[in-house]
Amino acid sequence: MNKNFLMKSLGATTVVLLLAVVAAQAQTPGSGGPTPQVNPTAVPIDGGASLLLASGVAFGLKKLRDRRRTR
Repeated sequence: MNKNFLMKSLGATTVVLLLAVVAAQAQTPGSGGPTPQVNPTAVPIDGGASLLLASGVAFGLKKLRDRRRTR
């Protein structure tokens, strides 16, 4: 691998990581943004997770049936 390319990619990665750290520190609760709720509203993810699981099972069964048909 070219040493010049390696140094450029390492420098770009370092800059991106440093900017991410600065952005993450700007999100602290005491930075003047909105205050977090004391009792946040619970969000149900059960329905979406169930559908995702069911679709994964259906896809797996379809792949198994297709594999048996080709043998």
